[in-house]
Amino acid sequence: MNKSISFSLALLFLIISLPSIAQEQGTARPQLILRESVQGMSKGERQEVRVLTASINPGDKTLFHTHRFPVTVYILEGAFTLELEGREPITVKTGQAVVEPPNVRMTGYNRSSTEPLRVVIFYVSDPDTPFLDPIH
Repeated sequence: MNKSISFSLALLFLIISLPSIAQEQGTARPQLILRESVQGMSKGERQEVRVLTASINPGDKTLFHTHRFPVTVYILEGAFTLELEGREPITVKTGQAVVEPPNVRMTGYNRSSTEPLRVVIFYVSDPDTPFLDPIH
């Protein structure tokens, strides 16, 4: 019985100390920036993952366009104003991310007159799918 109590106490100590062990100095821990359920992901046998960067000068905008699959945009610097057709504009700032839905007409702006905008873009699609489809 003493072995059982000793084992139980040791197990309890381990469970209680796990969070502090996981936060030891020098241990990297990811920080969640965005968690969102999406529709329209590629369902093919293979997918192509693309990570792109873009800089948008003060006052500039993207083409009016659509994407065939969801696009995730992470803001490195500045503020990104996204206008999706039929919806209110949203502004995403440094350290934040947004998912652009597929098959929605949109454009994005750097509304600042002085600050640059730098973003990282994550795109998962069927292989060789164009990143965007311009709307003329």
